[in-house]
Parts: sequence; C-alpha cells; structure tokens
Amino acid sequence: MALHLIKLCVGVSTIGELEDWIVERRRRMGQGTDPRHAHITRMVPKRTKPLLEGGSLYWVIKGQLSCRQSLLGIEPFTDQEGIGRCRLVLDSRVVPVVPRPCRPFQGWRYLEDEEAPADLGGAAGIQALPEEMRRELAALGLL
Repeated sequence: MALHLIKLCVGVSTIGELEDWIVERRRRMGQGTDPRHAHITRMVPKRTKPLLEGGSLYWVIKGQLSCRQSLLGIEPFTDQEGIGRCRLVLDSRVVPVVPRPCRPFQGWRYLEDEEAPADLGGAAGIQALPEEMRRELAALGLL
C-alpha cells in the first residue's frame, strides 16, 4: 500500500501559481521535455520503499491540502556546505485533490493512503469550480 508525504507550499497562494513556478523553474534549469522536477528538503524520509510504491507529495496551500505530485524518486545528497539534504523527485504534473483543511507544521509529514484526499478529476463538476470557491466550500464543510 502506498504512503504519501504532506508539505507546506510556502509562498504560493493557488495551484496555478505552483504550476507556473514549476514551469519557470524547469525553464531556468533547461530541463526541456524532462517530465520530472525536484524539491529539496533537509531530512530524508525513513519509509522510502512505501513512498516509492505509488506515493505522492501532497501540497498544503493557504491552510488546505490542495494538490499532489507523484513521487518518482528519493535521492539523499550532500550540498556544497557539507549539509545532508534530500531531493524529492516529482512528476511535474500537479493533480488537484478535494480540498481539506490542514494546520501549519514544520518539515513534512507522512500521510497514509486511506487518509489521502481523492483527486478532483473523479469528482464531477467540482474541478470546474474556481479554486477560491472550492476553498471556501471546503472551509464550510460542504466539500
């Protein structure tokens, strides 16, 4: 069974901004058609095997679990200052999920598969709503 990570998406207000940031970062790095990109974090997850068996990184945007990206790899490395880091290799495709409130935290957290929100693609009509409206409906407990 897959295991997932949750992480705060700092400095981003919408899923669209995250997608734009990914496109811009890939352009600056000259990745061209490579469908992967990476997020660097300090700690290396201990439970890598279940994470790489279909796991995703779920992003918390403005206090709500909002979207996910499939985890393609976990690569520990040492940076130029000699500090251990971890490269979370992600699919560049961002998948909106049914929004759910999430309190702030530091670093990342594990998310069991049965606790993960469903993708919005399967929720008829909800994905067509503007993101701000989805946020408000979720905050009111209507989604």
